[in-house]
Amino acid sequence: MTEPVKWASGRVRFFRQPFHEYSLRERVALSQMPLFVTTVLTAILVWAFFRETMGNPLFAVFLVSQLAIMVLCYVVPWERLPYTSFLLLPLLDFVSIGLGREGGQESLIGISLLAVFPVIWLCASGYYPRTALWLSFLAPLAIIWVPLFLTGEVTGPNLARSLLLPVMTLGIGVSISVLTLSMTRQQQDLEKKDAQLQDTLRTSKRHESLLNTILDTVHLGVLAVDADGNDILMNRKQRANHKLATPQDIADPNESQLLVFEPDRTTPVPVAERPVRRAISGETFTDYLVWLGSGKDQRAITTTARAMKDQDGEFAGSVIVFSDVTDLVNALAAKDDFVSNVSHEFRTPLTSILGYVEILQDDDPEEHQKNPLQIIRRNSERLLTLVSDLLAVRHGQLIVTPQAVDVAELVRASVSAALPKAAASRVALQAATPERLDAHVDAARISQVLDNLVSNAIKYSPDGGSVLVALEQHESLLACRVTDTGMGMSSEDQANVFTKFFRTSNVRRTTIPGVGLGLPISKAIVEAHGGTIDVESSLGEGTTFTFRMPV
Repeated sequence: MTEPVKWASGRVRFFRQPFHEYSLRERVALSQMPLFVTTVLTAILVWAFFRETMGNPLFAVFLVSQLAIMVLCYVVPWERLPYTSFLLLPLLDFVSIGLGREGGQESLIGISLLAVFPVIWLCASGYYPRTALWLSFLAPLAIIWVPLFLTGEVTGPNLARSLLLPVMTLGIGVSISVLTLSMTRQQQDLEKKDAQLQDTLRTSKRHESLLNTILDTVHLGVLAVDADGNDILMNRKQRANHKLATPQDIADPNESQLLVFEPDRTTPVPVAERPVRRAISGETFTDYLVWLGSGKDQRAITTTARAMKDQDGEFAGSVIVFSDVTDLVNALAAKDDFVSNVSHEFRTPLTSILGYVEILQDDDPEEHQKNPLQIIRRNSERLLTLVSDLLAVRHGQLIVTPQAVDVAELVRASVSAALPKAAASRVALQAATPERLDAHVDAARISQVLDNLVSNAIKYSPDGGSVLVALEQHESLLACRVTDTGMGMSSEDQANVFTKFFRTSNVRRTTIPGVGLGLPISKAIVEAHGGTIDVESSLGEGTTFTFRMPV
């Protein structure tokens, strides 16, 4: 009972896969099958209507030979023989059909048409195409002419009458050969393209594996999302970040449920302002600081996003990079605390020094003592102001007291005070100001900004040069520009020039004094007036600082 099931399943399998994917034995059997089935149908017709033909020895040999050929298809180990050995079978078919024609032509006409099947087999095989075409004409012709010669019935009309079948099979052979050649070329092209696709796929997989390895190696969280916000790629570090931001009572939170806090570490970041949401909306940003998680495991993360575009330039998604800067943030906080503590410690002795200097000045000192006391007082007041500014910047509480002031006069006074230092440094210092420019500002604070910018311009022009301080008004804004032709700075240094205690790489290699506090304090003063300050510089060509504020 199992054999029929196997045969049935085999037949179903035959019709469910491409011909070239079968084994050689199966292909040989399938190629012989049409002729064998037609022979079986022929035998049934003859047995039903022309039983006397069944007794004809030639017809019987025809039937037996077809059965034998079919058996050979299965029992011969074709895989172990020379590959084209199976082409012997269609040649045997021609002989078998010739015998069947002679034994059954009195009962059935057209048995010779069965020669079409071996012709198709030979021509469709694709092997020896010229020989196959010759055989497609000569073999059917031999099926008809050989009996004529054997019986002595060779006449012109008899020979001519039988040419139609060989010509017809030749035409069929030509058509099959052309189709086979075309299909073979198509198959070769497909196989070549398939090989290219497989090679491309292997290369793509190697690149994907390399990319995943690299992404899992770096200590940055990387997340790629499409235009709809679906995750495309997330590396190992980012999965850890996501787990950190996941509430304990929610297994699979959405973006609004993640623990994402503002720099104060307690205020949740609004959903629309969270890094991933901003990135999905097409926004590009750099070093956006948030805190992930809660409690002692909370981490400071800076995020950077860049948009992806498709071939049409349309938004296709974003890549967001998450960098853990907890240690850096804690170090900066510790540094600020240290500066604050030191500044507090400086305030008391400086206040004491100023107090005693004032007592000495009020005690009618001698003439030669007045100037040294004044120098002590001036520098002590400057140090006290610096300490106060450090504390104010540390707590974000820099206080300004705006009044109606002629800013042009402040510029000229600052330039005039710096002229001796400029002359000593061989720097040509000039001021370009209107005769008067009134603004509502804190005169002492603006003078502090001007003195710092002019002093820096002279100090960082060690080989001489020129410094120009220009003041002008644009509608409701005043703009002051300090330009020098000194050392200049790189683009990397420009990005950090307003950072506390920062000194450029060029300056660190020189003996030019400084602690990196003047520009951060100047920036705080300008921003306290509602203004802005920026820098433009080229290494070796000079620097321009410009601050703008409402008049």
